[in-house]
Amino acid sequence: MQLPIQRLEVTLEENAALADIKKALKMIRGIASVRTIRPKKVVNTPELQSQIDKARKEFANGETITCSTPEEMQQFFDSL
Repeated sequence: MQLPIQRLEVTLEENAALADIKKALKMIRGIASVRTIRPKKVVNTPELQSQIDKARKEFANGETITCSTPEEMQQFFDSL
């Protein structure tokens, strides 16, 4: 069996169109398979909530680094 060359991930807000989208994709030549993967539920532990709260506070106080373009991000990484 040959390994797929590329994968495509599609996120749906509603499941109403899921069956139609799967049927349409299967009709395209070169599509090896179409399957549904449900996201894993993230368990919000007290430790995780603490980290989220800390990150939100830092963001609100302007203590975060923001990059508007890929070039700005690359410049930031190069400066490390």
